[in-house]
Amino acid sequence: MGAQVWNSLDEATGPAVVCVGTFDGVHRGHRVVVATGREQADLRGLPLVVLTFDPHPMAVVRPGREPVAVATVRHRIELLGHAGADAVLVLPFDASVAAMSPEHFVQAVLEQGLQARAVVVGEDFRFGHRAAGDVEELTRLGVDAGFEVVAVASVGHDSVRWSSTEVRRRVADGDVAGAAEVLGHLFEVEGPVVPGDRRGRTLGYPTANVGVGAGMLVPADGVYAGYLRRLDDPLHVMPSAISIGTNPTFEGEERRVEAYVLDVDDLDLYGASVAVSFVSQLRGQMRFDAVEPLVEQMALDVSHTREVLTASDPSAVSSLRSR
Repeated sequence: MGAQVWNSLDEATGPAVVCVGTFDGVHRGHRVVVATGREQADLRGLPLVVLTFDPHPMAVVRPGREPVAVATVRHRIELLGHAGADAVLVLPFDASVAAMSPEHFVQAVLEQGLQARAVVVGEDFRFGHRAAGDVEELTRLGVDAGFEVVAVASVGHDSVRWSSTEVRRRVADGDVAGAAEVLGHLFEVEGPVVPGDRRGRTLGYPTANVGVGAGMLVPADGVYAGYLRRLDDPLHVMPSAISIGTNPTFEGEERRVEAYVLDVDDLDLYGASVAVSFVSQLRGQMRFDAVEPLVEQMALDVSHTREVLTASDPSAVSSLRSR
């Protein structure tokens, strides 16, 4: 059962233990914060509420300089529920929230809105107008507001800190396997299946053209092994060869995410919302002088995809089916 979803403070109920953060991608570091919140909630016999924001605060504070999003809000909520949240409050981040002083934020959001009895955050947490508040300030304000503050230290592996920034770097480089190590789950994009050039069908490899939203993180151009699933049928996980790029062989200009479901030539997904998960990059984008060598390479890509997915960790597929 997924977490309850609130889209305003008016929907919130309390008292509760509250985790606060952007939680973009819900990577392994985020999950330590949520797990700590779960422990605190269980000790107190209270529900765990995760407070997150949409859009990213930087989109309001410094428009045009916000980072690309690792996950959609829908996916973020799903992942937070799996991590242990009983409820997720997606607080609309606007100019009024950005203007809140640390004192106002604590009083209006944490004390009155969520009736927090404990607040769990990362050790580098900042809040309030111009990020004036830090963990020390939150702890001081929490005394009068009636909640304890638990700060969770940053975590990582082999001197690499688990962070959304690290996920973005790896995905942008095409290192989706490395991104999965930081995330603790496969990186994925999602969106509706939209009409494309329908060229894949004539070549023998019909693809689903996924309309990924603007501002979302997309892997580097190339071909990948992964999976496709309909969001309304998450148990049906389909092995896929995934192409990202502009189709330079055909002088394409629009960057696309296209997935060919292995051994399926009659799949009709137009209009369906789907998620595409990435296991490994097979190669970079290539330009061919004729259709024949392109089709030959596509056959090799499909064969390589099959080999990679057969050898990959089966728990990755299990985690997709459990959503």
